[in-house]
Amino acid sequence: MDSNSQIESNESSYQVPDYLRNSSSKRSVSSIQSIQSKNSSSHSVKEVSFSELGPKPVRYGSSGADSRGLSTSYKEINDEDARLVYVNDPGRTNEKFEFAGNSIRTSKYSILTFLPRNLFEQFHRVAYIYFLVIAILNQIPQLAVFGREASILPLAFVLSVTAIKDAYEDYRRHRADKIENNRLAWVLSNDRFQQKKWKDICVGEIIKVSGNETLPCDMVLLSTSDATGVAYVQTTNLDGESNLKTRYAKQETQMKDPEKEKISGVIKCEKPNRNIYGFLANTDIDGKRISLGPSNIILRGCELKNTNWAIGVAVYAGRETKAMLNNSGAPSKRSRLETRMNREIIFLSIFLVTLCTIVCICHGVWLRRHRDELDLMQFYRKRDYSEPEVEKYEYYGWGMEIFFVFLMSVIVFQVMIPISLYISMELVRVGQAYFMIRDNRMLDESSNVRFQCRALNINEDLGQIKYVFSDKTGTLTENKMEFQCASIGGLDYSNGKASNEDGQKGYSCQADWIDLRPKMMVKVDSELLSLSKKNQTEEGRHVYNFFVALAACNTIVPLTIETSDPAVILIEYQGESPDEQALVYAAATYGFMLIERTSGHIVIDIQGERQRFNVLGLHEFDSDRKRMSVILGCPDKTVKVFVKGADTSMFRVIDKSLNSNMVKATEAHLHSYSSEGLRTLVIGMRELSASEFEQWQSSYESASTAVMGRAALLRKVANNIENNLNILGASGIEDKLQQGVPEAIESLRMAGIKVWVLTGDKQETAISIGYSSKLLTSNMTQIVINNNSKDSCRKSLEDALLLYKKLPAGGQLALIIDGTSLVYILDTELEEQLFELASRCTVVLCCRVAPLQKAGIVALIKDRTDDMTLAIGDGANDVSMIQKADVGIGISGQEGRQAVMASDFAMGQFRFLVPLLLVHGHWNYQRMSYMILYNFYRNAILVFVLFWYVLFTGFTLTTAITDWSSVLYSVIYTAVPTIVVGILDKDLSRTTLLKYPQLYGAGQREESYNGKLFWITMLDTLWQSIAAYFVPLLAYWESSVDGSSIGDLWTLAVVILVNIHLALDVIRWYWITHAAVWGSIIATFICVMIIDAIPILPGYWAFFVIADTTLFWVCLLGIILGALVPHFVVKIFVQYYRPNDIQIARELEKFCTSRVSRNAEIEMNPIS
Repeated sequence: MDSNSQIESNESSYQVPDYLRNSSSKRSVSSIQSIQSKNSSSHSVKEVSFSELGPKPVRYGSSGADSRGLSTSYKEINDEDARLVYVNDPGRTNEKFEFAGNSIRTSKYSILTFLPRNLFEQFHRVAYIYFLVIAILNQIPQLAVFGREASILPLAFVLSVTAIKDAYEDYRRHRADKIENNRLAWVLSNDRFQQKKWKDICVGEIIKVSGNETLPCDMVLLSTSDATGVAYVQTTNLDGESNLKTRYAKQETQMKDPEKEKISGVIKCEKPNRNIYGFLANTDIDGKRISLGPSNIILRGCELKNTNWAIGVAVYAGRETKAMLNNSGAPSKRSRLETRMNREIIFLSIFLVTLCTIVCICHGVWLRRHRDELDLMQFYRKRDYSEPEVEKYEYYGWGMEIFFVFLMSVIVFQVMIPISLYISMELVRVGQAYFMIRDNRMLDESSNVRFQCRALNINEDLGQIKYVFSDKTGTLTENKMEFQCASIGGLDYSNGKASNEDGQKGYSCQADWIDLRPKMMVKVDSELLSLSKKNQTEEGRHVYNFFVALAACNTIVPLTIETSDPAVILIEYQGESPDEQALVYAAATYGFMLIERTSGHIVIDIQGERQRFNVLGLHEFDSDRKRMSVILGCPDKTVKVFVKGADTSMFRVIDKSLNSNMVKATEAHLHSYSSEGLRTLVIGMRELSASEFEQWQSSYESASTAVMGRAALLRKVANNIENNLNILGASGIEDKLQQGVPEAIESLRMAGIKVWVLTGDKQETAISIGYSSKLLTSNMTQIVINNNSKDSCRKSLEDALLLYKKLPAGGQLALIIDGTSLVYILDTELEEQLFELASRCTVVLCCRVAPLQKAGIVALIKDRTDDMTLAIGDGANDVSMIQKADVGIGISGQEGRQAVMASDFAMGQFRFLVPLLLVHGHWNYQRMSYMILYNFYRNAILVFVLFWYVLFTGFTLTTAITDWSSVLYSVIYTAVPTIVVGILDKDLSRTTLLKYPQLYGAGQREESYNGKLFWITMLDTLWQSIAAYFVPLLAYWESSVDGSSIGDLWTLAVVILVNIHLALDVIRWYWITHAAVWGSIIATFICVMIIDAIPILPGYWAFFVIADTTLFWVCLLGIILGALVPHFVVKIFVQYYRPNDIQIARELEKFCTSRVSRNAEIEMNPIS
C-alpha cells in the first residue's frame, strides 16, 4: 500500500496537470482499473444476450438456461479450442496453424463467379424456375407457340435488372475492400517499426497504432503511451456505442520497448468467435503465466482515442476478427402477406393445370372425332401429296399430340403466375420505405435520428400487429438517469427538501486557480449536503462512506471539457451505464468529486481535500451476482470493500444482525422509492482485516491465473468477499418517461393492440411506471404472480383463471409476473396455463426478467397464435426478444446500438410507434394487399381471353395476340400503374387514422387480403374476360377480319380495361398517378402500332386496318361498359349497404364539413 495515502492540494505531484492547459477540447484525465488489472477475467451482463444459441432447443425459463446461454468468454479454454500465437514470431505462428491473413473481402462475387453464382441465388425463387422451364419448352420446335426470343425476354429482363443491381452493389464492396486492405500500419520488422499494408499483416506480428487511428486487426495490448498501460478506444464502428472504453496492457509488458528490447512469449487464446464482449486467454511472458481478458484486447474497427500510441500483438486477423465474424445482418424474415400470397399462387397453379387439362382433353376428343380427315386437314395433314412421292408429315400420334398440347397450353397460359409481381413488390417496398424514412413526424429532433428501415421485406407486417412487447428502461423511459433521493443510515433524504440555490450552484474544487466542476448538476437535499461536510459524527461517517462508495464503486472514466471561461473546466463522467453516471454526478455534487482514475488508484476530491484510494481489486457487475464490488486501500490505511447492487441480491449478503432497525428502515424506503417509479440500488461496506485481505488476494490470484474453471472461481472469490456487509443505504434514481408515451400506449390500446412490458426492474418500479404511462388503470383487476416454487406457481395460475371466469362482462385484467416465477413456468407444462391467462389479460407486466425470458414470453404468443408480434427495445438485453418477434424495432438510445443493429426498423422514440403502425403500417398493408390481388386479376384476365380463343380455334393453341404484346403486357402495358399506386395511394388521411385508432383493426382482421377476396376477384376476372372476348367475337362474327386485327383489339381492350379498373379503385390522385395510368394506355397504342408497322413481324399493318372502322371503337366502348359496370354497381351496393370501417371513415372525409367532422362519432367494428 502506498505510504503517501493522503494527498495535500499543495503537493507538487497533484498540482494542476498539463492536460488542463492543453488546447484540446476534451482529454482523458484518468485511467480505469477493472478486474482484469489484477490478472483476472470477468464478464459483464451484456455478454449473455450475444451468446450463440446453437442448434440445441433454447430453454427460456429454467435456471439451466443461464448455463447454456453463456457467451464464449465464459467457457473455459482447453487445448482443443485454443490457438497458439507466438509473440513477434509470425513465421512460427502461422507455420502449423495457417491462420487467416488480414485481407478482408466483403464482396460476394468475382468476375468469374458472378454469373453462375448470381443466377444460382436468383433461381432460389421457385417462380423463376417455373418461367425458365416455360422458356426452355418454347425452344422445342414441336412446342413453340411464341417466338423463341420473345419467350425468353420477360425472364431475361427480370434476371438482368436484379443482376445489374447486385453487380453495382458488389462493385462498391470491391472498391471499399481495396481501400481497406491497402491502408498502412506500423509493424515491427527487423527491430524497428515499418509501414505495411493491412492486407499483409499476419497473426503474431507486433503493431503500433497512433492516436485517432483505426485498428487493423484484433490485438492483445502490450504497452501504451500511458505509464499505467491504459488505452481508450471508441467502438462506434463495432457496436455503435460512442462512449470511450478502457483497455490496458499488462504491467509485465508495459515497460518493454519492442524496438530496444526483444519481446517473446506465447499467447494461448480461444478460437475466433463473434462475442465482441468476451475474450479468454493466457500468455507466458519471460516464463511467467499471465491471464488475459476482454479488457486486454482491442478489436479491429475501433479507434484509439485520448492515447498517443498503443502497441499490441495480432491474435485474430482478416475474416477471423470479431468485427468480420459479426458482419452479418439480423435473421431474415418474411412478411405474413407474402406467405399468404404463396397459398393463392398454389391455387393459381392448380387453376392453370386445370385449364391446360381441359384444353388437352378437348383436343383429344377433337382429334378422335376428325381422325378420318387428318390426312388432308390443315395443321394436321398426315401426308403430303404435293410431290409425286407421298411423304409423311411429323404427326406423332393421338397420345403424344395430347401431351404436346398440354405443354403448349402451359406455355400459352404461363402469365397466370405473375412473374412481375415479385419485382413490383420489391419496388413498392423501396418506395414505401423512402416515405417512412422521410417522414419528419418520426424524426427525433433531440438526437437528430431519423426512422431507419433495415428490412425491406416486411413493411406490410406493420399494419397487422396484435401484440407489442416493450422494454421499459430506455424504451418507455429516457434512460437519462437523475439522482433523486437517498436513504443513508436508515434516514430518508428526499429532494423535496432541496435547496434551489445549492442545487444551481453545485460543487466545484480549485486546482491551481482552475475551477473544476461536474458537467451535470444534481438538485441537492440541504440537510444531506450539510451532513456531507461533517464526518466526525456517526451520521456524517455514514454519509462519507456512502458517497465514497458512489464515487469509487464503478467503471466511470472522468474526462475534461474546456469552456468559454478559461478559468473553468467541466468534468464529464463517461461510462457504459447511465445509472453509474448519475451516481457519480450525485457524489460530485455533494462534494465527493472523482478526479482521477488510474490502473492502481483513484483520486477523489472530498470537500476540497484530495484523497487517494488504492484500487486493490474490482469485481464487475454480472448477471449471476447482480452486484459489483471494489476493494480500496483508504487514506486511513484501512482496507474496505464497497458493494452496490440490486436489493434482492444485496439483502442476501448484508448482516442484518448488526443493525436490524437500519435494514428495516432502508427496506421501507426502497419500497417507497420503487412505488414512485424510481430505480433503486443498495450500497453496503465492510472493513477487511489483514488476514481476510491476504486470503482474498491469494484466492484472487489463484482464480485469475487458473487455466480451467477461471470464471467460476472468480465468481466464488467475489461471493466470498461480498458477505456480512454493513448496510450504508440506498439510492433512488429517476428515469423519466419519454415524451408522448402515455398517449402512445392509449392509442395502441384503442387500435386493439395489446402492450406487454418486459423489464428487469423491481415489481414496484414497473407498476409505478405502468400507471404513469397509462398502461395500468385504476379499473383493472391486478393479478400478481410472485412465487418461488413450481407448485405455488401452478396454484397462482389456477386461482387467476378462476378469477377471470368470475370477472364481470367488460372487466379488464392486468397480469404482473416476475422472472423467478417464469423460471418455473416457461418450458414446463405450466406454459399452457400462462398462455391461457395472459391471452385473456389486457396488460401483462413482467418484472425482473432475463434476456432469454423476454424471448420466451414472445415465443409464448408467437408459437401458439397467428397474431403478429412486435418487440421494441434499446439495449443488448433486448436483442433476443427483437429477433424472436415477427417485427423487431430498435430504439437509438443511451445503451448503444446493439438493439438497432439486430432490428428490422429503428427509431428515436417510443411514441413514433403510433404513426409507424397506425399510419404507415395501415397504408403499407392496404396498398400491398390491393397490389397483389390486382396483379392476380390483370394476369388472369389475359389468360382467360387466350383460353376462350383456344376453345374457338380447334384447340390448336394458336394465339391472336402477338408474341411481343404478350411479352410487353406485364412489362410496359400494365406494370407501372400498379407500382405507383402501391407506393402513393392512401385510403385514408393521416389525420383520420390517428383520430380513430380503431381503423387499424382492418389489418388485424385481414380485411384487405383474404381467401374470400381472392375468389371474388377471380369471379370478377372471369366475367370481365367474357365481356372482353365475346363482344368483339360477336361483333365481327360474319366479317372477314383476320386474327391479327382482332388480336390487336383484344390486346387494347384488356389493357384499357385493367387500367380503368385500377383507376376506379384509386383513392388519392396525384399527377404521377394520372401519368402512369393514362400513360400506360397511350404507350400500349404506340407499341401496338410500332409492332404492326414492322413488315417482318406477323400481322403487318393489321391495327391500322381495323382501327379505321367505327366498329373497332364501338367494341372498345362496349367492352369497358360491359365489363366494368357490374363491378362498379356491386362496389357501390356493398359500400352503401354493408360498409366497413374504412369506407365509413372515407365517406366522413369526403362529405362531412369540418364542423360536423369535429363532432362526428363513428361506430367501429368491435375489437376482437
